[in-house]
Amino acid sequence: MRAMARAFEDLFGVARAFDGIPMAGRTDKSILEDAAARARLEIGPELVTHFRTRYCERLVEALPEPGHVSNILPGVRSLLEALARRPDVFLALLTGNCEEGAKLKLEHFDLWRYFSCGAFGDEAGDRKTLFAVAMRRARECGAPEVAPNHVIVVGDTELDVACAAAAGARSIAVATGPSDSAALRRSGAHVVFEDLSDTDAFLNLLV
Repeated sequence: MRAMARAFEDLFGVARAFDGIPMAGRTDKSILEDAAARARLEIGPELVTHFRTRYCERLVEALPEPGHVSNILPGVRSLLEALARRPDVFLALLTGNCEEGAKLKLEHFDLWRYFSCGAFGDEAGDRKTLFAVAMRRARECGAPEVAPNHVIVVGDTELDVACAAAAGARSIAVATGPSDSAALRRSGAHVVFEDLSDTDAFLNLLV
């Protein structure tokens, strides 16, 4: 949010442009569209590209700033290590972040290397449409052809659960984000964890 707000002010002279605009679980594209509409700005493809470039520059500055998230959430690295060792699992990203933004964030925590490919928020406004993109990219990178019900979408918002449901995939929701476990259960998540610290409990779901 800090990086996006600074980039928007840099380019369009509008401060705090994203205040009050929901971000969790949404795509960068749709978030930018909301801010532009509120500021009564018309942002075409060229300006979107300029914004993305400036946002990533600001993100590089914002990531190491003190007083903000500096640790990986519980169990994340251990789980990714365990999943990466399994020949029957293919790890891919499906994220609302633009590709370069996702890379910068995950490289900052040394997590980018776990993912072979992904579908990103600069490709669509609606997160649900990214599932098909992620599946196609996974196949192009060597994943086998599988039915959606053999895919697990892991996320921390109701929108992640909705993305899985729309595609016919399974969903594992984690209450380490803006939504608590009760809200995630109400949204229809197949399984809800408070966090990912119990690696074995997660892996048991793959049997």
